[in-house]
Amino acid sequence: MGKFKTTPVERVTNITKEDFIKYYYRPQKPVLITGLTKSWPAYEKWKLDYIQQRAGDQIVPLYDNEPAKDKESVYAPKKEMKLYDYIEILKTRPTDLRIFFYEILKKMPELLDDFEYPDIGLKFFKKLPALFFGGGESKVFMHYDIDLPDSMHFHFDGDKTVTLFSPEQTKYLYRVPFSIHNLEDIDMDNPDFRKYPALQYARGIRAEMKHGDALFMPSGYWHSIRYLNGGFSMTLRALPRHPARFANMLYNVVVMRNFDNFTRKYWGQKWLDYKNRLAIKKTERNLK
Repeated sequence: MGKFKTTPVERVTNITKEDFIKYYYRPQKPVLITGLTKSWPAYEKWKLDYIQQRAGDQIVPLYDNEPAKDKESVYAPKKEMKLYDYIEILKTRPTDLRIFFYEILKKMPELLDDFEYPDIGLKFFKKLPALFFGGGESKVFMHYDIDLPDSMHFHFDGDKTVTLFSPEQTKYLYRVPFSIHNLEDIDMDNPDFRKYPALQYARGIRAEMKHGDALFMPSGYWHSIRYLNGGFSMTLRALPRHPARFANMLYNVVVMRNFDNFTRKYWGQKWLDYKNRLAIKKTERNLK
C-alpha cells in the first residue's frame, strides 16, 4: 500500500479574465480560486439548513460508495428519501450516501438568484447547473466527465478533497475500456502498488476545498473526491471548444456510452470482468 505522489493545486485569491485564460485555460491547468464567490448571495446563504428549509419535501435518489455490479445500472440509486431527512443525516453523522447531479433548473430554480456565471473566459452551458451532496464517508470514484467539459466546481458548507490527474496520466491509471473510470477496486486513498504497479508512476494534483472555494477542472481531467464532512458543491460546465475534443465528446456520449450500456445489459458481470482484464493488460503493456 502507498500514497500517490501529488502536488498542491495552485491557489489564487482573485484573478482577471485575461490572466485566467493565459495561465490556466489555454494551458489547461487546474487552479483553485478562493475569492470568486464572495460577492454572491450564495456565499452567505448556501448552507445545508438553507437547502433543507426550501426543498425538504422533495424525494431524492441517493448513491453510496459501492460500484454497480453485473447488470445493475450505474444510474440506479441505492435508496430514496426526503431531502430534509437526508440533510439531517449530513448534519448529524458521517454517511457514504450522496446526491449525484441535482439539477437546479428543474428542482430548485430559485437558487439561480444566488449566484452568477463568472466572467472568466469560459462559455458556460447555462441549462445544466448542478449540485452534488455528500457526507463524511462519501467518495466519488476516479473518473473523468463523459462530455469533457471545462468545469468550475464550487464547494459550500463543509470540507472536501479533490485529487486530479491530467489526461497525460491516463496510461498509469488502469482506465477501463468503453468507460470513463478506472478499476473500481482501486482505493485512491490507499493504492496497492504491488497489485497495480503502474499507479506508482502517476502524478496528481491535490485540492483541499472549503466553503466558497472554486476549482477549475480542465477538460478530460481525472478526478476523485472525498467528502470530509457533510456539504455540497455546484458545478458549472463549459462545452469543449477544441474540434478534436468536441468530436471525442460526441463519440463518448453517442457511441461509447450506448455501446457499453447495451453490452452490459446482455453480458452483465462477464462484460465488466472482461473490461477489467483489458484495463490491466493494456496499462501494464504501457509500462513495458
